[in-house]
Amino acid sequence: MKYIIFVIDSQSNTAVGNEMAAIDAFNEGLQRDGYWVMAAGIGAPNTATVIDNRRGVGLLQSGSLFAESEHYSGFWIIDVPSPEVAMELANAGSQACNRRVELRPFLR
Repeated sequence: MKYIIFVIDSQSNTAVGNEMAAIDAFNEGLQRDGYWVMAAGIGAPNTATVIDNRRGVGLLQSGSLFAESEHYSGFWIIDVPSPEVAMELANAGSQACNRRVELRPFLR
């Protein structure tokens, strides 16, 4: 079962030294235990482009679709045997990065 764990922040790239060390240790644990698929930080909303080509017009909008004070600043994709393991890892990820996280299952 694959899940995505979104990191919620008010800015991007805000982790300080001890948070980065905890994130690195969390990542190493995911890899060691076979749950790791990938992880990445992502750019701030002002670096986004919304693209709408549903009618072949190719409309572009600079910035995020959502105008919120918080946004996703990164994510982990994990492959786990159960929803319970996903929840445990999301809790551990939140503690490691010192941020709130959002857990969502992949659809098949």
